[in-house]
Amino acid sequence: MKEFDQFKNKDEGESNDKKKNQFTIIKDDSTDGHGGYGVGSISLENMTPVIVDANEEEAFVDMGALHARSKVEKRVRFQPERSEVPNGKLYWIAWVTVDHRGGKPCYYGVSGSELVVDRGIRRGYKSMPEHVNQMDKSLKGRFVLEHMDEKSKRILGEYLRDFKPELWENSNQELKDQLGFE
Repeated sequence: MKEFDQFKNKDEGESNDKKKNQFTIIKDDSTDGHGGYGVGSISLENMTPVIVDANEEEAFVDMGALHARSKVEKRVRFQPERSEVPNGKLYWIAWVTVDHRGGKPCYYGVSGSELVVDRGIRRGYKSMPEHVNQMDKSLKGRFVLEHMDEKSKRILGEYLRDFKPELWENSNQELKDQLGFE
């Protein structure tokens, strides 16, 4: 499993391969206080997209989803209406933001976006405004998962809990409640 790079121990024998596992759009303050170009830009360096496939009962990190280039989205033409993909397979992209609360690393915000894909006809459905809004909610430390089906929430909860137990333990109880965990 991939690790969130910002919590990786520097003494764990990192190699030069570390750079290919990171993804940074804008790091730190893009303007350094000058107020010019780049003001209002957001940083996605602490966000990780987790794809939940309830049909295969798996969840996995796919950084390509930040630019709509995940393995699920590749070679698929997306339609504006869900009815145009009647036999599509449902996926969820969980936008997981990792940060510190009370000085401890935790899952700071998590929200889910629907994705429907029919590989047979190479068509899919997704709402880009919904994806952007869900990413924004995650970055702002909100947990928006009530619209996900129970099976997908269970798979996501197990993945987050097992991925890095320390992050799970330090996370807000609201996340655990929405995912159906104690």
